[in-house]
Amino acid sequence: MSFNEDSARELLHKQLIESGEKDRLKEYLYGKLVEAGWKSDVMALCRDNIKGSDDPDAVKLDDLITKITPRARAMVPDEVKRELLHRIRTYLVQQYNL
Repeated sequence: MSFNEDSARELLHKQLIESGEKDRLKEYLYGKLVEAGWKSDVMALCRDNIKGSDDPDAVKLDDLITKITPRARAMVPDEVKRELLHRIRTYLVQQYNL
């Protein structure tokens, strides 16, 4: 990523936070993921990984997160990804008249 892209990304992130839009997007995303069954699926994946370990009591949260994150991200439904991107684009258009 170039310096300009990094700067633009930082500026957008700051604007999303200051406007409260980031929280609204997070709430929307969480609701859609629960609705799609993603949360339950990820919880089951975590349980399976813990049960499948040699010592379930010794599983560290950070290790579990590192192991589960790539698969959990891949499990996000495409429709949810598309709608979230659409909402971000709509926000940009409204804020910056793009």
